[in-house]
Amino acid sequence: MGEPVYAKMAVVGCGLIGSSVIRAAREAGVVGEIAVAETSAPARGRIVALGLADAVFGDAAEAVRDADLVVFAVPVMSMAAAAKAAAPGLKAGATVTDVGSVKEHVADALSAALPDSVFVVPGHPIAGTEQSGPDAGFAELFQNRWTILTPQAREDEPYRDAVARLARFWTALGARVEEMDPKHHDLVLAITSHLPHLIAYNIVGTAADLEGVAEAEVMKYSAGGFRDFTRIAASDPTMWRDVFLTNKDAVLEVLGRFTEDLQALSRAIRWGEGDKLFDLFSRTREIRRGIVAMGQESAEPNFGRDRGKH
Repeated sequence: MGEPVYAKMAVVGCGLIGSSVIRAAREAGVVGEIAVAETSAPARGRIVALGLADAVFGDAAEAVRDADLVVFAVPVMSMAAAAKAAAPGLKAGATVTDVGSVKEHVADALSAALPDSVFVVPGHPIAGTEQSGPDAGFAELFQNRWTILTPQAREDEPYRDAVARLARFWTALGARVEEMDPKHHDLVLAITSHLPHLIAYNIVGTAADLEGVAEAEVMKYSAGGFRDFTRIAASDPTMWRDVFLTNKDAVLEVLGRFTEDLQALSRAIRWGEGDKLFDLFSRTREIRRGIVAMGQESAEPNFGRDRGKH
């Protein structure tokens, strides 16, 4: 157990990431009081039943009152409305962050909706599963995973102190912390996360619609690769709809490059260019080995995510 970094934390939205932040912060001992704002009455009931928070509210402004850290864990297109709802309750000097997968859009939304008296430090823990809701979270989710902070272009000492304090918080939760420009973050995540999800949604949809192959056969004879796609394609549809609409420029840029490379791969197959295929497959295998070597994957099934279900 560590020393509290924040006396009170408020989490607005309590799905997989929000509930995992709460569980991890409790386990690490880095927050004192915890309040949650959740608009869904059934979700509020589950939060109470699970004993996740000291207080649960339907009103965001009430939840964030007197909070030293406010974490917005709502879909990115809901961020502006959630921030506007919470703004009247924020105290001066509070640090406000988020867990969204898109940063430029969120940074603009938070800055526009929140008072100048708070420190806005957008963030993105690169961790998750296809599960959702308060029951889905677990404290180990952020262990040895990256959290990217995209601070505002400010160098004044109070703001930089707030950034450093937030970095200490995430480090205590087990994450590795790095700062990045929001636009660059969105391009990086477009290739490492957003495009893979788009491909997964598309290939699973294609398989379901393919004439001559029954849907029951797709499910019965799924090989490992297709099963991996279905896991990704089972992710929260609201969250991913919002990601693609708010990061469309970066996603479309990367998708264009991917389409060109896919056409080249198609030509290699058509013309029997085995050397080109072998070279590509060898290069991509090395990338996989590099990911494992950096500790971003393990031999443990599902990267240990299933521990939260026991």
